[in-house]
Amino acid sequence: MAQRNYSAYQQKIISNYYKNMDTIALSRLQDLVGQLYLANSSSQQDKLWKRAQKAMDQLKIPENIKNHILRQKNVEVLAKNLQEWLSHTS
Repeated sequence: MAQRNYSAYQQKIISNYYKNMDTIALSRLQDLVGQLYLANSSSQQDKLWKRAQKAMDQLKIPENIKNHILRQKNVEVLAKNLQEWLSHTS
């Protein structure tokens, strides 16, 4: 695979992206909570829960907490935990 030469500006953007991965994953999870509240079908909810799992994996949420949330598949439980996680980042 060929090595890419990025400009200084592009390197800064890439660096900032990786520095803010946690914030990006938390924002993605916030969006998913809203979408889960509005989801109509179970298939749509299943897809959203899989995306929520990936976001929690990125955030390195402890397995026991993540499994508890995913076992219940209760949006309110996810929202309460998300609120706590957001308070720790501020």
